[in-house]
Amino acid sequence: MAEDLVLDTAIRDWVLIPLSVVMVLIGVLRYFVSKLMRSSQTPDAKIVKEGQVILRARNLRTGANFIPSKAFRARKVYYCNEEKGLLFVPKGQAQNPQAQMFSDPNMAMDMMKKNLSMIIPQTLTFAWVNFFFSGFVAAKIPFPLTQRFRSMLQNGIDLSTVDVSYVSSRSWYFLNLFGLRGLFSLILGEENAVDDTQRMIQMGGFGFDPSKGLSAEKDNLDITQHEWALPNFEQRAEAVLKKLIN
Repeated sequence: MAEDLVLDTAIRDWVLIPLSVVMVLIGVLRYFVSKLMRSSQTPDAKIVKEGQVILRARNLRTGANFIPSKAFRARKVYYCNEEKGLLFVPKGQAQNPQAQMFSDPNMAMDMMKKNLSMIIPQTLTFAWVNFFFSGFVAAKIPFPLTQRFRSMLQNGIDLSTVDVSYVSSRSWYFLNLFGLRGLFSLILGEENAVDDTQRMIQMGGFGFDPSKGLSAEKDNLDITQHEWALPNFEQRAEAVLKKLIN
């Protein structure tokens, strides 16, 4: 049987609230530090152009059924033609993003700064939490959970008799680490709120490869089928107007 615990209010005042506040402040501070460390670069005109082509082709796929079939086929040929199509990438011209990064020292330096701005605060904060708050039961979730959540919510507590709904201080740290994007979007703005999950994904990449985006969008546009969504639209609109007038 899982035992029910009575949490002291001092744990709330000296563990739960300070830990949450510190995580929010560190996230905001890290954003401004990374903004100061960011170097201003002139965007590559070719990459910008290819990105705009991908957006236009994506908009064509989204609104394909609201333009006539002849117009859609003409635009499809304009983008997907195997000789002069905007989305066609000849073999041998695809860029290697890793080689591009190593050839541009500014790109490698910016990536290293981004990684350091994430790794150093996380390491220091985890060491602080592990030293001062290890072993605390910080909170209780107000609904029952299965045993699968025990390893996620009770990190640092080796008691199988404690109910799964109780959250340890170390697990509370990880929940704040990966779950504060909504709060950061309110504080910093939606375009500036990048949570640590996305930062870790970005650490594994070596830059944007436009050729892959062009090829993928070309394949998506090739398989797009046109189904006219507005058959006899003028007649139907006329009939509706006549009903409203009469």
